[in-house]
Amino acid sequence: MLLRILSLNSRTSRPVSALSGLQHSAMPIAVPPKRQLSTGQPVKNVAATNKPLYASQSTIPHLPVPTLSSTFHKYYETLIPLLTPAQLKHNKSLIDDFLSSDYAKTLQSRLEERAKGKDSWLSEWWNETAYMGYRGRIIPNVSYFYIHKKGLGKGQKQEERAAELVRATVEFKKLVDNELLEPEKVKGQPLCMESYHYLFNAARIPTKPADVPLAHPKDNHHVVVLRNNRYFKVDTEGRGKTELAEAFREVKKLADGKEGSGVGILTADNRDVWTDARDHIISLSPTNKAAVEAIESAILLVCLDDGPAPTTDDARAWSIWAGGHDRSAAGKGFNRWFDKHQIIVDSSGESGFNGEHSMLDGTPTLRMNEFLLASVAQGKIPLEPPEGENATSLMARPEEIVFELDGKLKEVLERSKKGFGEEMALQDLKMVNFTGYGKELIKTHKTSPDAWVQMVKQLAFFRLHGRPAVTYESCQTRKYLLGRTEVIRSASAESKTFCEAMLDSNVSDVDREKLFRKAASRHIQYSVWAADAQGVDRHMFGLKKLVKEGEDVPAVFKDEAFGRSSHWELSTSQLSSKFLDGWGYGEVVEDGYGLSYAIGDNTLTWGITTKNNDAAQMGDALCAAAEELKEVMERAKKAGEA
Repeated sequence: MLLRILSLNSRTSRPVSALSGLQHSAMPIAVPPKRQLSTGQPVKNVAATNKPLYASQSTIPHLPVPTLSSTFHKYYETLIPLLTPAQLKHNKSLIDDFLSSDYAKTLQSRLEERAKGKDSWLSEWWNETAYMGYRGRIIPNVSYFYIHKKGLGKGQKQEERAAELVRATVEFKKLVDNELLEPEKVKGQPLCMESYHYLFNAARIPTKPADVPLAHPKDNHHVVVLRNNRYFKVDTEGRGKTELAEAFREVKKLADGKEGSGVGILTADNRDVWTDARDHIISLSPTNKAAVEAIESAILLVCLDDGPAPTTDDARAWSIWAGGHDRSAAGKGFNRWFDKHQIIVDSSGESGFNGEHSMLDGTPTLRMNEFLLASVAQGKIPLEPPEGENATSLMARPEEIVFELDGKLKEVLERSKKGFGEEMALQDLKMVNFTGYGKELIKTHKTSPDAWVQMVKQLAFFRLHGRPAVTYESCQTRKYLLGRTEVIRSASAESKTFCEAMLDSNVSDVDREKLFRKAASRHIQYSVWAADAQGVDRHMFGLKKLVKEGEDVPAVFKDEAFGRSSHWELSTSQLSSKFLDGWGYGEVVEDGYGLSYAIGDNTLTWGITTKNNDAAQMGDALCAAAEELKEVMERAKKAGEA
C-alpha cells in the first residue's frame, strides 16, 4: 500500500488575506533570510524572530501524544461501519489485550520520551516515510495541481501573462525572504510557518535510500523557463513585466526551432532510476552539473507550453498535472520538471500551478497562488520597476541551459518516456463542477458545509458499491510546531446508517434528516479531534515505529482490519478558492479515487482521479447524491414547518 497521503486540506478558515502583507512589498529592506544554505544542505528548524513571518514560532505548542485509551477507542469506532459483528468482536479482543499489556505502556512511554526531546515527535518520521522515502513516481502519486480561474489574464499573450505572474511571484518572495509576510492564523492562533522555507529556490533531490529537500540561497533571483522541452535561465532582479515578457518571447523564438532533450521526464520516473540518472548526468561534465544546479536553485519554474491550448477543464487538468491534454498525451510528461513548483501558461495565456508536495502541504502554495492572481487582477503590485532602478545582473538575455548526453542517458530517457506513458495511460480523470448549490444553501440548513459534502461522497460511493467507503480526509495540524496533517476518518457508523436510510424507500425524509444530522455531528467531532492532533492514524503510526528490532509487532497492528481501515479508497481533501477552477491529485491506492474538492458559495467542485476507469461515473454519482441530499433536507424542513 502506498503510504504517501495527500495532505492539502484547508478545512479551517484562513483569515489572512491573499494580499496580506502586500503593503510591505515596496519597503527598502534587504535583510537576508535566516537560513541561507549552500547546495546540498537541507533546511533546519528556524528560530523565532521579531519579524511577522516567524515571530510566533517560539510560542507554538509541540505536537501532543494522545492517550492510548483515547486513540484505540476511536480506532474501534472507525471499524464499526467496515467490519462484520464477528470481525468487530475479534478486534475488540485484540484492542483490549493490547491496552492491558505492559508492551503497550512501553511503546507509549517511548513515544512520550521522544516527544520530550524533539520539536515534533512525528515530523522526521512522517516526512521520510510518507514523502522522501517513497521511491515510486511522484507523478501521479505525490504532486498536485491548481487550475487557475479562466479569464484572469484578460486575453493577454502567453509571454505577457507569464511575465505578470513572475512579477507577482517576485513580490511574494520578497515578503517571505524578508520575513514580512503575516503568518497564517486560525481563530487568531498563528500556524507553524516552517514550511515556507521550501516555497522558493528549493527542490526535492533524488538520493538513496530516501530523497532530501534542498533549499538554495535566497539570493538566486532567476527563474527557469521551459519551452519545447528546452530550459532557459531568466533573471528577474530589477526586471518588470515588459522586460520579462520580451525575455519570454525570445525564449519561444529560440526554443521553437528544435525540440530539446526533455531531461525533465526523468523526474517523473522511479526515484531510484532518477537518482542514478542524475548522478550520471552530473558525472558527464561540469556543464551538466551547472545545468542541474541552475534548475534546482531557481525561484521556481515557468512552463510556456506550445501547441493548441486545452479548452475543457479535463484537458486543462491533464496538462497542468502531467504535461498533455489527455491520458495519452499526458504520458509524455511534456515540458515539465516535477521536482520543483511550476507555473504553467498555455498558448492562450491561461495558467495553472503544479506543486512539489514533499515539504509543503497545500495551504502555503494556495496562499501564494491566490496572492499572484489577486495582486495582478487588482493592480496591487508594480508591474514595472521604479524609475531609475536598473537590473543588476549581467545576464540581460535568456541563457539556455544545455545538457550533454551520452548514449546511456539517451536510452534511459527513452525508457522513462515509455514507462511514464504506460503509467499515465492507466489514469482516468474527471473535473466536475456542480452548479446546483454551494455553501450558501448548506448553511441555511445549519450544518457544516464540509460535513455535508463528505456525506455526499459517502452516499455517492454507497450507491455505486453498496457499502461505506474507507475515507481519508486530510486535516492540517499546523497549529503545532512542524505540524502537517492528521486524518479525519469520514466513514462512521452514523454515516453508514444515513446512507442505508437514503436507499430505503420506507424511511421518511424527516427520519433521514435526523440520521444525516447525527452523521454530520459525528464528522464534526472527529474533525475537531483531528485538528487537535487527537486522531487515530498518526498516533498508531508512531507506536508502530517504536517497535524495536527483535520485538513482535502487536497483533492489533497485524490484523487484516488494521490494513483495511487505512486502505484509503477515497482520498479526499478540501481547498476552496475563488481564484481556481479546480484542483487535484492522484489516487493513493490502486483501486481507489483521488477526490479533491472545493466548496464555493453556489458551487461544489470535485477533481476525480482513478485507475478504475470510472471517473465520469463517480462524478455523476456525486452530482446525483448532492441533489438528492438537498431535496431530502428541503422536504424535511418543509415537513417540520407544517
